[in-house]
Amino acid sequence: MKDNNYKKVIASILKCKQDQIFLYWKGRVALYAILKAMGIKEGDEIVLPAFTCVVVPNAILYLGARPVYVDISPENYNINIDLLENAITTRTKVIICQNTFGLSSNVEEIIQIANRHNIFTIEDCTHGFSGYYKGKPNGSYCDAAFYSTQWNKPFSTGIGGFLVVNKPGLIKKVKQLESKKVKPSLTDKYILTFLLFFNRYFVNRYTYWTMVKFYRFLSKSNLILGSNQGGEISGIEMPKNYCKDISSVQVNAGISHLSQLEKVNKSRKKNAVDYTQFLKLQSKIFVKENLFDNHLFLKYPLLVKNRKLFLKLAEKEKITLGDWFLSPLHPVKGNLELWNFNSEFFPQGTGISKKIVNLPTDIKDNSKVLIFLTRNIEMIE
Repeated sequence: MKDNNYKKVIASILKCKQDQIFLYWKGRVALYAILKAMGIKEGDEIVLPAFTCVVVPNAILYLGARPVYVDISPENYNINIDLLENAITTRTKVIICQNTFGLSSNVEEIIQIANRHNIFTIEDCTHGFSGYYKGKPNGSYCDAAFYSTQWNKPFSTGIGGFLVVNKPGLIKKVKQLESKKVKPSLTDKYILTFLLFFNRYFVNRYTYWTMVKFYRFLSKSNLILGSNQGGEISGIEMPKNYCKDISSVQVNAGISHLSQLEKVNKSRKKNAVDYTQFLKLQSKIFVKENLFDNHLFLKYPLLVKNRKLFLKLAEKEKITLGDWFLSPLHPVKGNLELWNFNSEFFPQGTGISKKIVNLPTDIKDNSKVLIFLTRNIEMIE
């Protein structure tokens, strides 16, 4: 019953029907489900940006398909629309467009290209829930969209995600896959309950850096429920019980956090305006004002000359900077050929991933962040 209440709230924000929404243990499972419903099989090609999380190409590879990357635009961190059509072949079945950090761009042009080639479109809305593109909610335009409710996403259920299907013919096919989902265990629920409690009461700007490092270590070592389990960032084999259903713990957390979403989004916009004005005055790279209407600002991107040192200084001063996209297939570093990625072919995605950090936007007071940026202004590009 609470699943329906959760879907009802989501549907009201996305302006869609409840029966278009499907809930999952993680957002990447939603992507896998819609690809499967679209009939993706071995040898098919899926086009996606060369600046994403490794779990996206993993969902493609789990089906035996091939990820085909397109370099990004430095202005919006999304697919460079001028390069897109060159990546399409007779084997291309889907284009995945992404709203990186909450910024949607060129969605209608991507759909026009897809329609010319008779291929599906999926919107990666893992950063963009409750944001808008040209007056419509993110996820409204493509055949389907998948969302994440992991830690630090637009709203959080600890881990979690969902799918919205806009193409009527696909809804029945996704429903047929529902019986394949594994039910979360009691252990899953207990651990997730503890993590949500711990995050709420014990993670703050004083403990942030220590907790992030410890949590990632435990996740990578498969010692705790994590955003990315060890196998997901070290190989391309589907983890056991990958296709898992959402739990009541996540549903309850989602309903609670969604009630605060409007207030948090106002803070995101306000902080983004402040950051842009500051960087513009300092003649640094900033998010252009003409992109603001289509930007949720889940994170504010900042390019720095020495990221390792910049993050170290932030940690010392208790500034909660993010480090999303440490590589073009975040968070995997080094050789990316296992995921069919050759860094030499994608200079923008590869280059930006060596410089980018993320300024916090969901904070009430950004004064300490601005002071930190002022003190280290020569390190900013």
